[in-house]
Amino acid sequence: MSEQNRRAFLKASAGAFGTVACSPFGAASEDLLPSETRGVVPDNRGKKPLRLGLIIGINNDPDRALARVASLGIPTAQIYVEEFGEELGAKLRAALDKYKIEATSLVVGGPGREVWDFYEGPLTIGLVPRGTRDARSRHIRTASAFAKECGIMAVQTHCGFLPEDPNDPLYKETVVVLRDLAGLCKENGQNFRYETGQETPITLVRAIEDVGLDNQGVNFDLANLILYGKANPLDAIETLAPYIQGIHAKDGLWPTDPKNLGKEVPIGKGKVDFLRIIRRLKELHYEGAVTIEREISGQQQLEDVRAAKLFLEQLIG
Repeated sequence: MSEQNRRAFLKASAGAFGTVACSPFGAASEDLLPSETRGVVPDNRGKKPLRLGLIIGINNDPDRALARVASLGIPTAQIYVEEFGEELGAKLRAALDKYKIEATSLVVGGPGREVWDFYEGPLTIGLVPRGTRDARSRHIRTASAFAKECGIMAVQTHCGFLPEDPNDPLYKETVVVLRDLAGLCKENGQNFRYETGQETPITLVRAIEDVGLDNQGVNFDLANLILYGKANPLDAIETLAPYIQGIHAKDGLWPTDPKNLGKEVPIGKGKVDFLRIIRRLKELHYEGAVTIEREISGQQQLEDVRAAKLFLEQLIG
């Protein structure tokens, strides 16, 4: 993501796009997961493989948000919620039923300041920073309970800049916290999903293995790996394949300024090789959702989402 705070982006998109912020994802195929890592991934049998999705910030009006998703002809959604409550949960369940939208994950961020760059990012994003770790752990625990009430079978977040060195105390501390949160999600019948971005793919797999629970998965953000300069997403599939449960269809350019992330651009205008990636996912029998994400707001966002939908539908078939 750009330097813009993710929550601020979702709110801005909500106002300009009818409470919708765009992004794709999904539930993983059991065929993609080796037996020792199969968890509680929702069963995809009977559902269209590689169905499209949209990430949405519902604010306090899930009906309005999901009506827009339905109007775009998109069958799934990742749900972003900032504040959780029983009344909001009831409204969300009703809207999901009304519009027949499949909620593939609950997206969690914060609380506290998050700066999406190379300098302040390691100090502010996810569960790695010590100063906000406890508050964010509590927030994810609340999110898991909310997701359970709403019938959402995955909780998804950025864990932060996981250290490459497994001997780093920050790495070891974060693994302990992740084991606790993934364990709670497992008790609630959910998968715990890591969104790619701040760490290399092999570091993420190392953390998943060190946590050691079978309900962990990856939301594979294709552009984030480029924006952070961490990996070519086509190559990263081979490392992350056993854990991919969701896809963020997003495009971007490699960073050239060592202080700032690369630039996010419309799908087809950046360095993500969607043709080869979709082909490889089909070879791996991935059957989850592909969720469109466009990190701008206003009319241009809506136009770019519609263009991305047409582009991806042609590749998915």
